Amino acid sequence: MEKHRIPASELIINSDGSIYHLHLKPEDLASLVFTVGDPDRVEQVSRYFDKIDVKIHKREFITHTGWLNGRRLTVMSTGMGTDNIEILMTELDALVNVDLQTREEKDEKTSLQIIRLGTSGSMQADIPVGILLASEIGVGLDTLMQYYPELPESQYIGAAIQKELGLGFQPYQASASSKLLDKVDQRFMKGITLTCPGFYAPQGREVRLRPRFNQMVERIAAINLEGRKRITNFEMETAGYYGLGKLLGHEMLSLNAIIANRPKKEFDDNAAKTVDQLIQTALELFVS
Repeated sequence: MEKHRIPASELIINSDGSIYHLHLKPEDLASLVFTVGDPDRVEQVSRYFDKIDVKIHKREFITHTGWLNGRRLTVMSTGMGTDNIEILMTELDALVNVDLQTREEKDEKTSLQIIRLGTSGSMQADIPVGILLASEIGVGLDTLMQYYPELPESQYIGAAIQKELGLGFQPYQASASSKLLDKVDQRFMKGITLTCPGFYAPQGREVRLRPRFNQMVERIAAINLEGRKRITNFEMETAGYYGLGKLLGHEMLSLNAIIANRPKKEFDDNAAKTVDQLIQTALELFVS
């Protein structure tokens, strides 16, 4: 049977053979990938590498690939939001699972390990700033997964949020890789992370415009879930990573530096130090 060839309009390849947005070739990417939202944070991670072989900058996507403790690894920036994550995940997957010359899907699939190193705000008063949190589940308030196949796991958290806020769509949920989550030690608390499609009103902030949902943070934080689970924190990417990773077959984990406590209206005065602690701890745990 003749293989399906992906048209040039659907998967764009640059004239140098690199993939469109990321500007990477397959050989530029390691199988272990750390991602950060802020382009300036790439060097904060790669400065701990023993050696850097690849440095590529295209739009907000900055990539450094090198070596640490005898293992090849990549760190790259994504920008903010699940729209960027959709581009990132699709093109990373294509780099390892599509032959870019023939435009045909490979028979043997490669599963990347992708670990997000990001900042996040606590939704619970008893989760202080300055701690590290690993996301067991990501729940998306964005609508990205409305465009993809149904996720193969329970959607009970999304249903509870939809009911509480009266949303016209059901938020989606997806879990972290158990393989990666099992490597996380006692330096991280574990929680359920809400992914929002913006920083201000979608996270319950009011500047000049009043959010449509009154007391959104308090209402979501108070939702009773199965057992003693609760939604712990929120940010702008995790659920997109987990949803697409689940469908594409990649191992995903989101690690968060908690730098704000929304119920207490507190911000971490040592946020830069907390982020650096997150970076060093993640490299210690996952690069051996």
